[in-house]
Amino acid sequence: MAGASWKLPKARMVGPPFFSRNQISTALHQMAVLLELSGANMFRTRSYQNGSRLIGSLSQDLGELVASGELFELKGIGKGLGSAISQAVGEGKWPEDWVDLHENTPAGLIEMLGIPGVGPKKIKVLHDELGVLSVADLQESCVKNEVAPMKGFGAKSQQRILDGIDLLARFSARRRLDIGLRYGQTFLSMIAKLAGVERAELAGSARRRRETIGDLDIVAAVQPSDVEMVTNAILSLNGIADVKGAGDSKVSVILDTSIFEGGFSLGHLDPNVLDAIGGESYEQLESGGTIDAQVRLVPPHVFPFTLAYFTGSKEHNIRMRQVAQDKGLKLNEFGLMPETELTGLDAAATSLPALDEAEIYSHLGLQYVVPELREDIGEIEASAAESLPELVTLSEIKGALHNHTTLSDGDASLEQMADAAQRLGWKWLGIADHSPTLTIANGASADDLLSQHATMQEYNSQWKNDGVDFKLFSGVESDILENGKLDHPDDVLSQIDYVVASVHAMGRWRSRDESQNTEDLLKCLDHPATTVLGHPTGRILQGRDGYEVDLHTVLEYMSEANNDGTLKAIELNASPYRLDLDWRFCKRAKELGVPVVINPDAHSVKGLGDIDYGVMIARKGWLERNDILNTLTAESLSGRLVG
Repeated sequence: MAGASWKLPKARMVGPPFFSRNQISTALHQMAVLLELSGANMFRTRSYQNGSRLIGSLSQDLGELVASGELFELKGIGKGLGSAISQAVGEGKWPEDWVDLHENTPAGLIEMLGIPGVGPKKIKVLHDELGVLSVADLQESCVKNEVAPMKGFGAKSQQRILDGIDLLARFSARRRLDIGLRYGQTFLSMIAKLAGVERAELAGSARRRRETIGDLDIVAAVQPSDVEMVTNAILSLNGIADVKGAGDSKVSVILDTSIFEGGFSLGHLDPNVLDAIGGESYEQLESGGTIDAQVRLVPPHVFPFTLAYFTGSKEHNIRMRQVAQDKGLKLNEFGLMPETELTGLDAAATSLPALDEAEIYSHLGLQYVVPELREDIGEIEASAAESLPELVTLSEIKGALHNHTTLSDGDASLEQMADAAQRLGWKWLGIADHSPTLTIANGASADDLLSQHATMQEYNSQWKNDGVDFKLFSGVESDILENGKLDHPDDVLSQIDYVVASVHAMGRWRSRDESQNTEDLLKCLDHPATTVLGHPTGRILQGRDGYEVDLHTVLEYMSEANNDGTLKAIELNASPYRLDLDWRFCKRAKELGVPVVINPDAHSVKGLGDIDYGVMIARKGWLERNDILNTLTAESLSGRLVG
């Protein structure tokens, strides 16, 4: 995190394993960055980058891999890296060179990583030649015009650094998916309407539906004769706070909230979430926020290749280029062509034709991979075998279980929430107001909860008699207490339809060991009333990290229960502030047969619409219709809840 030095975590008191999979993965990532800052060999740096990614995605137990020596058999884990990981996991000791690098890298250099466009290589040069040790130092050097004369920088680069420091001071370098998409889709719609633009698409991490988004990338198909006209039209659009550059093929701008005709509002927020992300200060920051955007103007015949290239991910693109090379072809943003000395648009003239991205994949003998899956986590292999999943769609969603009313901390009544769900075309709606322990959310008493349940039954009977195809399910979002206990007595929980069990005492859970947290979740899952494990890590994106937990173990435990006929579902909390379960674990839940339920965790009528973000993440996590409870009819869901 910018602004503070990185520290290697302390070993567990009891082990081995002395460190978790997440801790090792994070340490490897930090080492890769610190090595680059120190000017280390590129291949060594890359080995740590690859190692971090590999360890973070492991489904096997890292401790067992180390103990058995199988760690060294993993592709990408060499002798040196394997020995370092084995020492940390098996002995609880970080390698001395890791410790030295963490301790001796100035904290200010880490802070500078938060400046957009200023990476480890540039920071090293600035440090070596100007003695820059912090963001403040760098800003002072730029103001004194000391950066511009340096090789590889220049006046424009110096100004971009100053602009980046200003941006960093006002806001984080990355934005949540909902905010990034709001900017991206608005800007895209404006560009697509311009004369001379034949096609336009959002690319980059926004198109891949990453949980956070950096810069926006838009690719536009424009005839060469129209490029100047389109460039001028883009620069005259509303919402552009600053122009970073405008050349023959790219327009770089900074967008601000004036791009939104109806104004900018975050709407009603869960108090727990708002507190985690900074309260009113955050709302003020967001309302005055900005985001960088690049529009790439390319000839129409190049458009599919440029769109694919700038959609990424980097890892997916590397794999695609390898497939092309195996066929004696060269793939880049200009085309798919035989090996040639020609470059750029000259080389594009020799490319195989493609009207869209699907034809690029087809030329390579691959099934089309949708943008959400392009992360190099098995999609190339599945594509080659024509076994890619048929991803869930928003139209298949029939309801959601985790939503709130004015009985706890929602701002809409039961009736208003039910009416809104019907207007969305849903066939059922679950209400799970907070339990009493969460006082900040005005948790509902047992009497109020049972009274709400009775009211729901009355509405259900009335709708059935009137021939209305809609049903309410009564639940509760129960805090997970000490030793995995639930908040309401068993005789109360047995009278309602389901329980969403969630962690809210984040201070206590984040201060504990991973093994203790995991054990308490397993105990909670043993309770017969627990139906859904809510926001499983408790993270708030750009607000706080989740508590330490071994989700692989939790999912395997849930899998066993489901195999025995007991429904234990895991939540994909669709609030864009959470998106928890992480998409990487959605794929694992699918593999284990653990049902996923996408829940907007809505605290308002508008909040029900957050289901969109949940579906985006579900798709990114390889989930299909049958993997998700939301696609069931009310009758089928009733059967599953009864068991």
